[in-house]
Amino acid sequence: QVQLVESGGGLVQAGGSLRLSCEASGRFFAVYTMGWFRQAPGKEREIVARISWSGGTTHYADSVKDRFTVARDNAKNTMYLQMTSLKPEDTAVYYCAASRGYYAGATQPSAYDYWGQGTQVTVSS
Repeated sequence: QVQLVESGGGLVQAGGSLRLSCEASGRFFAVYTMGWFRQAPGKEREIVARISWSGGTTHYADSVKDRFTVARDNAKNTMYLQMTSLKPEDTAVYYCAASRGYYAGATQPSAYDYWGQGTQVTVSS
């Protein structure tokens, strides 16, 4: 069992930056594939980025590539999402999630077993 808590959301102007954190409690954080998702009002939850258990492999949605960076510190049981050059369309609730499955298959929300409560990111134009 893993409990996840996100932090770092807030209101920022377009072009600005934010860093989200996801702190995990429980055992075996280091074995999980981790992901960041977001959900805007009226839209489906979408994956933003995911990172392998070691941190050595990452993938990003096309919409955030070259602007967002995902990282993890297994010694601190924490994952991060550095967001730069933020746009109004990045406005959403951001969730972190943990998957017990293989990294290659962890592309959809259904592949993830544990979720945080979400943190709001609002980008003003």
